[in-house]
Amino acid sequence: MSDQRPPVPEPLPHPVVDNHCHLDISREGRGAQPWDAREAIDAAAAVGVRRIVQIGCDLPGARWAVAAAAEHPELVAGVALHPNEAPRILEQEGRAALEAAWDEIEQLAGAHAKVRAVGETGLDAFRTGDEGRAVQVESFRRHVDIAKRLDKTLVIHDRETHDEVLAVIDSEGAPERWVMHCFSGDAAFARACLDRGAHLSFAGTVTFKNAEALREALRITPRDRVLVETDAPYLTPVPYRGRANASYLVPLTVRAMAAERGDDLAELCAAIDANTELAFGGSW
Repeated sequence: MSDQRPPVPEPLPHPVVDNHCHLDISREGRGAQPWDAREAIDAAAAVGVRRIVQIGCDLPGARWAVAAAAEHPELVAGVALHPNEAPRILEQEGRAALEAAWDEIEQLAGAHAKVRAVGETGLDAFRTGDEGRAVQVESFRRHVDIAKRLDKTLVIHDRETHDEVLAVIDSEGAPERWVMHCFSGDAAFARACLDRGAHLSFAGTVTFKNAEALREALRITPRDRVLVETDAPYLTPVPYRGRANASYLVPLTVRAMAAERGDDLAELCAAIDANTELAFGGSW
């Protein structure tokens, strides 16, 4: 894997935060060896990505995220059951196991000051079929409730479910702080999320050739609502699409974002940094 990592980009002129990363996962899956967390954090810091939000998507990942945030001052954590994880638990382990998993996510979110977010939660129509949709919606609602009661940022995964995500947000009521992770909609959907108070987080997908609708959404997003992320080890920006992503590659995405928006790079970086603090409840 080390031989396949893209080269180090030019550092950014102002620090930014990678607000969504999976340091515990390699591109080959959780069973494979990911990049050492300390090395990944240091590599990111060297190019101006000095803080990272580590996201746990299942119980092992959530526990790892909490432990990593406690160990590394550059990290804070988000914990949740991924939208595809709740149907899996229900099918393979049963209702009691799913209830226990939700309870543990709440316990992790509430017991540790460095857990800033509940997420990624939400809906996914790509990997879960109609048979799993009801429990996805139920899990999403449970996570919204946890975020609101514990005053945590809600981080939403939305894959081919734009209208359904907004329906849940409208029925449950949005928490004070919420982030559309790896925003994947067009300008109209961006406006709908912004009107409800969301921050929009853009990943390497904004550099993909077929992502013009996404770039239009980026252009209409106010500067004070824009975030950046890797979703590493996934969604590596062009020109290294298909290779393992990592937080040190954020400068590629930010430079593409600034060029697309017509923003001064340093000013956009400063805005992203400030926006992330606001979105995730303050500095760390």
